[in-house]
Formats: sequence, C-alpha cells, structure tokens
Amino acid sequence: MRQLFCSLACTLLLTACGTLPSMTTSEDQRFEAHANAVLEEMWREFPESATRAGNYKYIDRLTVPTQARRDASVAFYERQLAALASFDAAKLNAGHRVDLTLMRNHFESSRWYLTTFRAWEWQPSNYNVGNGFGVLLNTPFSPLDDRLKLMLTRMENVPAYYAAAKASIANPTLEHTQLAIQQNKGALGVFNDDLLKKLDASALSATEKAQFKARMDAAKQAITDHLAWLAALETKLKAGPARSFRIGRALYEQKFTHDIQSGFTAEQLYRRALADKAALHDSMEKLARMLWPKYMAGQPLPADRLVMIRAVIDELSKRHTTREAFVETIRKQIPELESFVREKDLLDQDATRPLVVRETPMYMRGGGAGASISAPGPFDPTANTYYNVTPLDGMSDEDAESYLREYNDWTLQILNIHEAIPGHYTQLMHSNKSKSLIKSLFGNGSMIEGWAVFSEKVMLDAGYGNQSPEIWLLWMKWNLRSVMNTILDYEIQTMNLQRDAALTLMTREAFQQQKEATEKWRRATFTQVQLTSYFNGYAEITALRDELRAKQGKDFSVKGFNNKFLSYGSAPVKAIRELMVAGQ
Repeated sequence: MRQLFCSLACTLLLTACGTLPSMTTSEDQRFEAHANAVLEEMWREFPESATRAGNYKYIDRLTVPTQARRDASVAFYERQLAALASFDAAKLNAGHRVDLTLMRNHFESSRWYLTTFRAWEWQPSNYNVGNGFGVLLNTPFSPLDDRLKLMLTRMENVPAYYAAAKASIANPTLEHTQLAIQQNKGALGVFNDDLLKKLDASALSATEKAQFKARMDAAKQAITDHLAWLAALETKLKAGPARSFRIGRALYEQKFTHDIQSGFTAEQLYRRALADKAALHDSMEKLARMLWPKYMAGQPLPADRLVMIRAVIDELSKRHTTREAFVETIRKQIPELESFVREKDLLDQDATRPLVVRETPMYMRGGGAGASISAPGPFDPTANTYYNVTPLDGMSDEDAESYLREYNDWTLQILNIHEAIPGHYTQLMHSNKSKSLIKSLFGNGSMIEGWAVFSEKVMLDAGYGNQSPEIWLLWMKWNLRSVMNTILDYEIQTMNLQRDAALTLMTREAFQQQKEATEKWRRATFTQVQLTSYFNGYAEITALRDELRAKQGKDFSVKGFNNKFLSYGSAPVKAIRELMVAGQ
C-alpha cells in the first residue's frame, strides 16, 4: 500500500510538464505557467499535501479542520476548475492534455469528497496528528534543532485541531471510531520521553525549551481528552444504532470513478474479477495435482478441487520464518531482489535512493495492512523510503502462526517484490524522476497498486524462484487475493455481503489463512473502492503491455516497456496508454 500526495525552483522542474521535447503552441506555454502558479498556491492552502510531496516549506503549519477551512477548500477547488476551463485541450500537446485532465480530476474529486462523500463527518479516523510530527522527527531535511523549532510552532494548534475534530464528527461508524482510538494512541506515543531527551540535548534556548514542554504537555492532554471522548462515543455506538460502514451502490460508483479513473465501470470490473477467479482456479488445480505426489504422497485425492488445492497450499505454508525473525527476514531479502532485477536487466534502479525497512510506527497501525511503503515526494526524492513492516509481537501464538503461514517462505518473497523491488519502492522512485510534476503529484492509486501486482509477474516470468511449481502456485494464490479484493469490496459495499460469508469466500475460494481473512474483513470496513485498485491496475497494465508487444513484435523489450511506463509519474493507466500508444 502507498499513501498519495513550491517554490521558484519548481519552475525549472515544471518546464517539462508535458512529454513532448518542446512547446508547440502558446497554449502550452500558458498552461505551463498556470500549473506552476497553481502548485505554489496549493502548497499554501494545503500544507500537509506539500509535506507529502517532500516540500517542507510549510511543515510548521497544522491545518485545523473547521467548517470554515472546508468551505475555503471548496472555494479553492471551484476556482481552479474555472481556470482550467479556459484552456483549449485541442491546442495542447499530448502530455499537457493528460496533465490538464489529471488536474481537473483532482480538483473535482477533492470537491466531491468534501461536499458529497463527507468522510470528515463520519470517519473519526480522519483525525490524527501523528503523521506530520512523525515526518518532522524522522526526515532529516534540516538539522534536528531546526526541526524541533518547526515542531514547536506546529504543536501550538494541536488542541484546536482536536476541538475542531469533535465539532466535525457526526453520525460516525463504530469501525472508524475504533480505528481512530487505536491510531491516536499511537499519535500520543510520538510525544514521549525520547523526544524530551532530544529537546534537552538541543541548542534551543531555555525559553524555547520551556515553551516546547508546555505545548507538548498541552498536545498530549488534547490527544488524551480526545481518546476519552472517542471511548465514550464507542460505548454509545456499540449500544446502537450506528451508521453502517457500507456506502451503497450510488456512492460506490461515484467513488470508483473519482479514485480509480479506470477504463471499466465498477460493475464491469467486478464481472471481470469473477471470470478471473474461475480461470485462476483452473490453473491452480493443474499445479496442485502436479505437486500432490511430492507433498501429499499416500493421501487420497479429494473430489472437491478447492479442497485439493487448499491441502497442497496448507502443506507448503508450513514452511515459514519465525515471528521473532519476521522483520529481519524481510530486511535480508531486499538485496536479493535488487540483484535479480540487475542480473535480468528488467528496469532501471537507483542505488542512491535509500530503502529502509522499519517497524510500522504505532500511529500508522491498525488499518488492516501489515506492510506498506512511505515514500518521499518529488521535492525531496533522495530522502528515505520506508518499508513499514508490522511485527507480530502483539499477536497470540495462534494468530502469529496463521499469519506466518499466510506469509510463508514463498509468499513473503512475493510480498517483498510487491512492496519494494521492483514494486512500490521502485515505481515511486521512478515517479519522482518524471518530467511532469503533475503526473507525479496527482498520482493514481490504481496505477501504483497495479504496477506492484504487475511487477510480481514480471519477476516470475523472468525466472525468479527458478520457475518452481511451488512459487507459481503461491503466486496464483497471491494474485487471487487481488481478484478477490475486488469481489469482496463490491459485494460488501453494494450487495450487503455479511462477515461470515466474506470469511468463507476468502478462506475457501481464495485459500487464505483465517488471520489474513479476518484482517481483510476489518480493512474492508474502513475503506471503500481502494481494494479494487490492485486488480484494475494490473488488468490495465497487462493489457497495455500485450498491446504494445503485439504492435512492436521483435522490437519489444521488457526493460524498454517497464522504464517507459514508469516514466509517466503515477498517472492513470488509461492516460499512460494514450501517450505510449501514440509514441509520446
């Protein structure tokens, strides 16, 4: 998983906002100048977005989520949409036409979220100050003393932030309230004794240190009070009635359109996922039958093919690391993936862009994903990319064993391909080098997740895992998870699929371990549409690759396709297709 989203220096970067080598019309020049101005204005309006992009100019500002702030945001989006309407897309070069579309989609989507979807009202988990302060402490964009001074300023608004959060929340779901409790406990942990030690050892003045401690105490009290308020809210919601986490078909279709920007409708993608599930079952049956004598010798072959496939997978899944070594096992596998990509010459890498495997910060835990990537934005591209891995020390022995069987010796390698190399880490590194800041900054989650899934197949097609039937079977199970994500999300949100039926679907038809299935159900109650991004992106990238391979014949190159595809930032696949098919 990956989270998305200037100064005068931005102008030099944005001069290549399109993909053609030079401007062709004055409309291109006008659009480029406009894009420069919009980005600078956007960073001032939304300092947290600037921070996510690696621009720390406004990191000392903590936006207080009041209704007045939301009204100002809507006005900003409407003003930008009106300005974009003045451009004649037909007079722009191909790259700028795509950028114009991306900007329009971004502002329309952002307005829709505030005025129609209104998650700020019913998702208490939207409110958490932990991440911004975590970036300040963990990203060495300036000396620690300077960052402590920025933190001093940012802390001033923490009490007002949580007061505004309470005033904003109305008719929340129980699930998002519980997630808010878990993650804000993590946020409270940011303001710890280690921070005080850093403060005491700093060169800040005595006055600044005293003020820092006072604001830190006020911040901790504000979070503590908010946690107590959330706990009372949780008790009330448990007694019922509480708003359902399901958003229904109408909102789902709208959200799918805004978030995925797909060539499919939500229902079309769902139907395709059902067909792919059946096809994967056919392929897995063949491999399971091949492996049965090796792993299940002497045991009768079950008549039910799903039971047979599950039996082989369960036997393979007994081979896994230990809970104590889980994080370290992942850390040790990263150099092996780098070496394989280099040996097979699959795409360009960059050893100067560091990848750091770390335990997931407490303020990020609980969302249902045990592994994720936190990457810097294009304005700080050489900062660390963090591969967040949640350790298993908080699990019972039974849950830990179930989790380790899900991420067995083969599947753990596929996870690392997906999250790290050549998956999310590699794609986002390329994105930061894109000639178009718009394509990098206004990234599309389905392209990002789709590439991570696509990269797994690239590695196996190149011979990773020695073409063993074991790794192919477990990759098919993993790929089936992406397919099942789409089916689950659509049925849960629009067809009222219930928990027990969903768990059965995951454990019987997707062969998942119980722990994985229960965590996925939990995640599906927190998010909507995002789970479809994996399968949609993978399907669209694969189709584009096949189309260009057929068109180019013997001139097609795996490395050439991968590098070219990744050069367009994180634009939606359908936009990338438009440019690649046209040779832009």
